[in-house]
Amino acid sequence: MANRRKVMIVDNDEHIADLISLYLKKECYDTKIELDGAGALADFPSYQPDLIVLDLMLPGIDGYQVCRQIRSESKVPIIMLSAKTEVFDRVLGLELGADDYMTKPFDCKELLARIKAILRRTEPDYLAQPEADQKQEKVISLKDLTINMANYSIIYRGQNLEMPPKEIELLYFLASSPNQVFTREQLLRHIWGYDYVGDTRTVDVHIKRLREKLDNNPNWAISTVWGVGYRFELN
Repeated sequence: MANRRKVMIVDNDEHIADLISLYLKKECYDTKIELDGAGALADFPSYQPDLIVLDLMLPGIDGYQVCRQIRSESKVPIIMLSAKTEVFDRVLGLELGADDYMTKPFDCKELLARIKAILRRTEPDYLAQPEADQKQEKVISLKDLTINMANYSIIYRGQNLEMPPKEIELLYFLASSPNQVFTREQLLRHIWGYDYVGDTRTVDVHIKRLREKLDNNPNWAISTVWGVGYRFELN
């Protein structure tokens, strides 16, 4: 039992929270339900979940505030849930550091698939490779930029650059195949681990955040190939 992956479910609708918990427990996950943001923030340090399913419409401290606070101290994956379907709300959630965003009503099977896909990428067996392989395959070194997937770190212009896990994974994937063009659907499948149903703006938001953090570098850039997708371009 000690090695079960732990998921914190934060939703003030007890029926939805219980339903998500039931699906997860059937798959042998450990779950903890919080009905408000204050409770989630209070119990997060002691529970140390491997992933958080976070509703936005919470009493008191809303989901945006919870996400912002947790992201300031942890890289734990966060999947946001919301009845809000506007692109603005999705973009805001992703910009605050959420790894994924689902609108209500949702299919619990799809949510479970997304949870599995995200957690699969944090499994020790997935991340661990022999030291030689890590050096060869898990670290990319360019002028002004080092991406180390062994410890999920980014060194940019000599300084450690904080990024959520999905941004690091996206940057690493693109930089691993310089000058190759990837469609949004391909990036969703490789980084998020499933055939995404709905708005591919998720990729656009993460690319926008990467560009803002990496500024304009004369040696390389994440370029847009209009009508197709994105590529990591070496100059």
